[in-house]
Amino acid sequence: MQSEIKIGQRFKFNILSDKPAEERHAVVTQVLSNSEQALGPEADFYLAYWVEAHELPETEVPTTLVFERANDGNVYLDGSLVSITLLK
Repeated sequence: MQSEIKIGQRFKFNILSDKPAEERHAVVTQVLSNSEQALGPEADFYLAYWVEAHELPETEVPTTLVFERANDGNVYLDGSLVSITLLK
């Protein structure tokens, strides 16, 4: 599964749950494969790639978020399903 998201890309995301959450914004800092994350080949059955991002607006100490793109096509943040919309 090839990543459509690139370093520097801005996006908005929302954690999907029973309780509506506020939409948040972030910018991509890294796109990593399972091997770059030091995971074995068996991880390829579950995860396609990883995206590290800084939440916006930026603070003195940026908040790093790690999104996992699963092979089922869904995206997860800290184990929670999220929806992502790429911004131009």
